[in-house]
Amino acid sequence: MFGFVSRRAAAALVLGLAAVTTPGLAAAQVFDLSPEQPGRPRAEKAGAIAASVPATFKLVEDGVLTVAIAPGQPPIATYATDARTVIGADPDLIQLVADLLGLKLKIVAVAWPDWPLGLASGKYDAVISNVGVTEERKQRFDFSTYRQGLHGFYVKSDSPITSLKEPKDIAGLRIITSSGTIQEKILLEWDRQNQALGLAPAELQYYDDEAAWNLAVQSGRADAMFSVNASLSYLAARAGNLKQVGTVSAGWPLTAETGITTRRGSGVADTFTAAVNELIADGRYAAVVARWNLTAEAVDRSRTNPPGLPKF
Repeated sequence: MFGFVSRRAAAALVLGLAAVTTPGLAAAQVFDLSPEQPGRPRAEKAGAIAASVPATFKLVEDGVLTVAIAPGQPPIATYATDARTVIGADPDLIQLVADLLGLKLKIVAVAWPDWPLGLASGKYDAVISNVGVTEERKQRFDFSTYRQGLHGFYVKSDSPITSLKEPKDIAGLRIITSSGTIQEKILLEWDRQNQALGLAPAELQYYDDEAAWNLAVQSGRADAMFSVNASLSYLAARAGNLKQVGTVSAGWPLTAETGITTRRGSGVADTFTAAVNELIADGRYAAVVARWNLTAEAVDRSRTNPPGLPKF
């Protein structure tokens, strides 16, 4: 995973943020959090893709694609209003992939740290849960990429700040982030570079969750927040009082991507890659990322096992 969002933060986002919405600013986007998901894009079978599943690959359950997802990070994956059904961008995408393979979809909700053992032991056919492609993980798993791993800078909608994309942009600013995360490491390195050039130091601030972050930004106690772009895009869309002013790859200075994850050498990674590329070509992939306000993280094509982030 690129970055971390606490269960408390995720709960705050799902429950809504009307209390921090400023009148007169952009209308908040309404997300469908119902278990029925009537607007979820669906696909017809694609014969060639379905036929490309290797004969040696055995599904956990005949006719069913069993996929592990860790809910708790909207809009990537979270629980619907029934507190049982897993919804979000990752469930939408894997439903489309299952459709193209002519399979029913079975989502298994797991704790994020548990997916590697569960996948390796054959409990699931695949995992789709914002798993970043790294060289270390590629020793045990195959990847079919489907989204960029981004961190985002967000400010209040009427802020004079219009662009935060490189080290010099954060000089002298008060920026909220999470301790011990990749994004904090990026900010600390940027600040180190700035101070070496004689620029004003940045001030990093830490709060309990993203709802508190928004309050701090709206009240002027902080200038910007920097965290997992998907989570902040969801917060911004629901609150209606934030704007994105820049994104940075989660692997900065390298490029990071997330991938549908399968067992190493199982032979199905190319099938998943072909399925995602079919969805990109016909527009249904774009519909999924737009539905969950993740268009900024869209990829132009899926790749099987591209270069991953090195072990730090």
